[in-house]
Amino acid sequence: MTTPIWRKLMMAGALAGLMSASFHGLAEDASNLTLTFQEPEKFTDIRPANESRARFRERTLASFERIFQEFAAELPEGYQWQVTVTDIDLAGDVNPMYTRTGQDIRMVKDIYSPRVAFTHELRDGYGAKVAGGDENIRDMSFLQSPRMVGPRHQELRYEYTMLKRWFERDLMPQIEAHQAKLPKVSD
Repeated sequence: MTTPIWRKLMMAGALAGLMSASFHGLAEDASNLTLTFQEPEKFTDIRPANESRARFRERTLASFERIFQEFAAELPEGYQWQVTVTDIDLAGDVNPMYTRTGQDIRMVKDIYSPRVAFTHELRDGYGAKVAGGDENIRDMSFLQSPRMVGPRHQELRYEYTMLKRWFERDLMPQIEAHQAKLPKVSD
């Protein structure tokens, strides 16, 4: 017995609606994040191996946006985080000389470490500055690091791991210290 075409279309529409709702839910959860990319066409290395530069840049920046949204979702309620990414140097290097065919590929070696530079400012629900400044994060030992990534971040696994480590090691302790200084309010 075959499924009628109208039923297939309804199922596809419902699935698309669910996917759209879950994507919008992620954006709503990170409404405390204002993320901008300052002149991404001038970033050190967002170079595709074998697709158009514009499409690869768009896809890569969208992946970075999802990473920062994930971090912003972990912030305490009421906090606002403004991030301006000023440079990205992806792990690896794209070069046609790595293959016999002359086709570009991204070769990941320890000498081509990932780096992300950004400025940020984190404010609590009262508008007080919690953290901020210029960050220039590089992971020189990225190939020796244990992987902390899930399937959502396979494309930028080295960059994600590096940024996640910074978020947990540097930013979260500043948030905890700030919250410890706030007056306690009893019910």
